[in-house]
Amino acid sequence: MATAASVSTDLTTCSICNDTYDNPKSLPCLHAFCLKCLQHIYRDKSPGDEEFCPVCGEEFRIPAEGIKCLKHHIIVQQLLDNERQRNQLRGSHCDEHKEKEVELYCCECEKNICMKCYAVKHRKHNSGLIRLIPEVADNFRFRIDNDNQQVLSGINMVRERSSQTTRDASEFLSKVEGMKRKVLAAGDVIKRSVDSQINDIFTKLQSATSESDKQAESAQEAYQLAIESMESFHTYSRELLDKGRPSDITDAAYELHDRATKLLCKLNSDVTADKYRPPHVTFTPADVTQVKRLRLVGQVTVGTDEQPGIPYVLH
Repeated sequence: MATAASVSTDLTTCSICNDTYDNPKSLPCLHAFCLKCLQHIYRDKSPGDEEFCPVCGEEFRIPAEGIKCLKHHIIVQQLLDNERQRNQLRGSHCDEHKEKEVELYCCECEKNICMKCYAVKHRKHNSGLIRLIPEVADNFRFRIDNDNQQVLSGINMVRERSSQTTRDASEFLSKVEGMKRKVLAAGDVIKRSVDSQINDIFTKLQSATSESDKQAESAQEAYQLAIESMESFHTYSRELLDKGRPSDITDAAYELHDRATKLLCKLNSDVTADKYRPPHVTFTPADVTQVKRLRLVGQVTVGTDEQPGIPYVLH
């Protein structure tokens, strides 16, 4: 017949690892298993997969959030809590004399001892250093509580520093974002200035182009008139020589010669006067190396309270 202790042990022991439950989880069939054991068995499975209980084989679906979101097995947890409470209420036995319970504390050896230990090994110790465990426990309880309070103060201090770090980091990011906006704004001003200078140069080039077009057009008109006049003279004189009577030639000879002389004089003067002379245009680019040294946008200095800043030059 199973004893109460063996039944309790069976109810608080995981059937997978054969050890006391660690964070017991319940399957829909109410069988309990350690969370870590279930995570190991179903490590290759995905949420929503259909699986089976390792004990009874009943089918269940892995939760959408994973195995860790299975329901906590309340009954098994209560059994575990009751077992821990019973162990705490039992007396502690001596490490050297298993049948004896410890009753004294040796301050010199810093260990709990039973009466047999005291009689055999600790009798020669200063009697003031051999005290009852409850009495020493009260003193230790005060010291442990004091240490605990200091640790709690340390926790609060670390938490405050953690919160302050979060605030400082957030403030720094906000500051950096503000700097980025300023850098972009400064860059926009420079870009607009450069665009304005480019527009000025283009305007001058366009003006020079327009003037060049006018001069070229005027020269072409003068050349065309000269060609037309000379072609007219050439046609008439050629017609006279080819078809005219001798009397026609002698009658027109002096007039044609005067006309030819005037055409040639006008040709020399008009061609010289209307000769197309394109504007002389040059462009000298700015010295880019000088522009870089000017740090037109500005510069950022990065450092800490302990270290001087290292400048980052932005062009």
